[in-house]
Amino acid sequence: MLKIRQIRGKASEKRGRRGELLAVLLLVCKGYRILGRRVKTKAGEIDLIAKSPLGLLCFIEVKARPDEDLASEAITIRQRGRIVRAAGLYLAGRPHLYRFDRISVLPGRLPRHIRGAWREEDVL
Repeated sequence: MLKIRQIRGKASEKRGRRGELLAVLLLVCKGYRILGRRVKTKAGEIDLIAKSPLGLLCFIEVKARPDEDLASEAITIRQRGRIVRAAGLYLAGRPHLYRFDRISVLPGRLPRHIRGAWREEDVL
C-alpha cells in the first residue's frame, strides 16, 4: 500500500511541477515578472510570486486538475488562509499593493489565470 501512495505522490508532484511551468510561461507571455517559485515561509509555501505589468504583486496558487470546478474547489478556505499568512510573512517590511490569483491547468487547454481569486478579508 505504501508503494502505491509513493507512486501516486510522485505522479502528482510531476503534474504539479508541469502545471507550475505552464503557469510561468503563461504569466511571462502576459508581461509578468516571476519573482519566486515555491517560496517557503513559516506559514507555508506559495507556488508563484509575480509582479504584474502594472506593478501589482501577485501571490499565485497553481492547480492542475481535470476541470475548472475541481481546480477551484481544490483551494479550500483553510489553504487560502495559509497562503494569506505566508504572503504576510513575505511582505513583512515590503509595502506593496498585492492580490491573490489562481491559475487552473486543465488537460488539453491553455492555463486559465483567475485574477483576484480571493481576498485576504475573506479568509481571516
